[in-house]
Amino acid sequence: MVTDRPRAVVCLAPQSFELIYGSELLDELKRRVELVAAPMTADDVLGAGDAIGGVELMFSGWGAPRVDEALLDAMPSLRVVFYGAGSIRQLMTDAAWEGGVRVCSAYAANAVPVAEFTLSQVVFCLKQGYRHIRTYREHRRKRDAHESAGAYGSTVGIVSIGMIGSMVCERLKALDVDVVAYDPYASDEVAERLGVTLVDLPELFATSDVVSIHAPSLEATRGLVTGELIASMKPQASLINTSRGAVIDEPAMVEVLGGRPDLTAVLDVTQREPEPADSPLWSMENVVLLPHIAGSAGRECRRMGRYMIDELDRYLDGRPLDWEISRQAASIMA
Repeated sequence: MVTDRPRAVVCLAPQSFELIYGSELLDELKRRVELVAAPMTADDVLGAGDAIGGVELMFSGWGAPRVDEALLDAMPSLRVVFYGAGSIRQLMTDAAWEGGVRVCSAYAANAVPVAEFTLSQVVFCLKQGYRHIRTYREHRRKRDAHESAGAYGSTVGIVSIGMIGSMVCERLKALDVDVVAYDPYASDEVAERLGVTLVDLPELFATSDVVSIHAPSLEATRGLVTGELIASMKPQASLINTSRGAVIDEPAMVEVLGGRPDLTAVLDVTQREPEPADSPLWSMENVVLLPHIAGSAGRECRRMGRYMIDELDRYLDGRPLDWEISRQAASIMA
């Protein structure tokens, strides 16, 4: 590792600092770089003056300052941003890219709890858990347990096998289920490695006992999941969305679910978060609304900080960075 320590700053919301880095990882940073100040907020950094003028590295996360012209004027030596969170859409600007600033994201670390959460929901939905809860609470009796598909010989459909979708497929290997996937960019080699069969969307929705959505929110994926697809789902099937609300045609989904009480939708994301008070999703018995909890929470957030410390070691050693995001890649990420 190089002996000349680069100057660095930690800049993010105070609560985010405690979750992602904390004193433990801050001490590790201090052994690797010259921290020019105590952890700062986005407002602090623009008023720090000469103290941050020679900063080469910035460690951040939720509550990060935008890397725009004002920030670059304050930190003209900035070379790399280590972002201990997921999407960098609100972080990087044209000025940052054109100024040669590199960015690394802990999106892969954040993908782990999403995949774990998805696996839990797939298993629970295959057991018809939410329908059993409703019946037990309302009628004080159990449903026929044999109405459930169960996690043996059932079919699970995965929409998009990018980072998170692939992790879900790997975890599904522990179950005795068939996995089908839709991803127009996935190769046969990738599908074989993940143990999935590539199909088109209509076949996926029509044949799956549970469909889990992991597509990024892009212009091409807006409204990708139509009402027609949801209406084609098997009796008592379930739909899980942990990606972005815009991927589903929400009004069409509401209409279909209103006429198909046998279907269950588990929505960790919606088009508006939270949904407005008059949204029908709040009162639909076959809809489970969750407040965007699938991603990193609590101690899981420290994994994102660890990824950035490990990335720093690669940077200091002059090795390729595992989690650097190019400008082109950033344009198609959620």
